[in-house]
Amino acid sequence: MTSATAPSSPSASPPPSLEVAGLAFAYPDGHQALFGVDFAVARGERVALLGPNGAGKTTLVLHLNGILTGGAGTVTVAGLPVGRKHMAEIRRKVGIVFQDPDDQLFMPSVREDVAFGPASAGLKGPELEARVRTALERVGMEAFADRPPHHLSYGQRRRVAVATVLAMEPEILVLDEPSSNLDPASRRELADILRSLDVTVLMVTHDLPYALELCPRALILSEGVIAADGRTGELLADDELMRAHRLELPFGFDPRSVTMGA
Repeated sequence: MTSATAPSSPSASPPPSLEVAGLAFAYPDGHQALFGVDFAVARGERVALLGPNGAGKTTLVLHLNGILTGGAGTVTVAGLPVGRKHMAEIRRKVGIVFQDPDDQLFMPSVREDVAFGPASAGLKGPELEARVRTALERVGMEAFADRPPHHLSYGQRRRVAVATVLAMEPEILVLDEPSSNLDPASRRELADILRSLDVTVLMVTHDLPYALELCPRALILSEGVIAADGRTGELLADDELMRAHRLELPFGFDPRSVTMGA
């Protein structure tokens, strides 16, 4: 007698890193910043969030790890709804690198800055040391572990700020204007680092060439809604779309002339 074998169920695909559905939000003074934002970002994607000042980009980012709540709609990170129940896990999964690295670096040494988050989460001993070492290696700053952050160049501080977030092993790395105030060499070094990371990246930027270099996909947020979602080069090459949403390329820069890597 032969026994029947139960059919194997297909393995479930992992949920998107980020899903935003119907997100609307008004500040207490009545200013409506978001009017119903919808998009999803798959695991491992690098996506640029573009838009003019006042479009709602910061408001949107602050919803991703629950700094702002109370509006309509939902935000889901790796299958977990952003809300009080999962807040600690959400804040580990969504790492935000602020525009000014000095907003994130406040300890006497680089090593202590990078260790601060994991240590606060309960990591200690050799496991904590390994986490710090790995995060610094990923940004090329392991040789500076014992230096005071304020003795580093601006570009080096930016990389350490990224390491402080990577040390938490996030699902999503959110970068606010990562190329601002960087010299060309530091800008290129950071781009190389970001390309090498195995995390989902959401990059908020006005630096459109940098967005094209690093992010195959872009979202344009304008007046509190997603006005466009597509391949970065195609959006930047759409002159009418760019004018309509107050986005301007640097003089002489032609996105059609840029060959995108994989």
